Amino acid sequence: MSGNGFIECRNLRKSFGAKAVLQGVNLTVQRGETMVILGGSGSGKTVLLKHMNGLVGPESGEVFLDGLEISRMEEDALTEVRKKVAMVFQGCALFDSMTVGENIAYPLDEHTLLPPEVIRDRVREALALVGLEGCADLYPAEMSGGMKKRAALARALVLRPEALLYDEPTTGLDPLMTHRINRLIRDLQKKLTVTSVVVTHDLQSAFVIADRVAFLQKGQIQFVGTREEFQASKDLAVHEFISDA
Repeated sequence: MSGNGFIECRNLRKSFGAKAVLQGVNLTVQRGETMVILGGSGSGKTVLLKHMNGLVGPESGEVFLDGLEISRMEEDALTEVRKKVAMVFQGCALFDSMTVGENIAYPLDEHTLLPPEVIRDRVREALALVGLEGCADLYPAEMSGGMKKRAALARALVLRPEALLYDEPTTGLDPLMTHRINRLIRDLQKKLTVTSVVVTHDLQSAFVIADRVAFLQKGQIQFVGTREEFQASKDLAVHEFISDA
């Protein structure tokens, strides 16, 4: 591992059928930073994100988490990894038949032996972190899109992970709720010192939340740098992406 890297991808290659998606991706996410992965539609951003907690395995290359290679792990070992690296899915993935409180408690029920009163406290704590106090008894169908996003984030937080992976966290939200979700991502990163990786197509969101930006194109990381360096880049592909966005 290099430097203070918490997640490191080395020469990742992944294809689906005849389509080569990742073609030698190298990327290091530093402990405690917010890294935003940008790229065009179909560039493989979500596929790369899913390699970071073992939801997808590479054909070749390696993924390290806190110095431990996870890219060849068996599923049982990956269950432990996903307690440290939680994912917030684009579609929220809440269970419609469960209340918000039950949805958030689910990872604790499945993966821990905590007593019910401790689980209730952890659920309340997670709801408070995302500003959903008093919403434990609501069902997903009773919530707005922004509330569902926050509930999904609370479910990811309840295991107290060291890293959070966000797949398009503001898709489908109006500008005001987009701003609130972006602020929440930044606030949680500062409050919890959690390492965050955010896949988004929204350039404005990227510039609000990113410590550094990685630009994925043609199956490889073409640029890594700060928001300011990304905006000032003379790279033609980066310039075209910013102009199109």
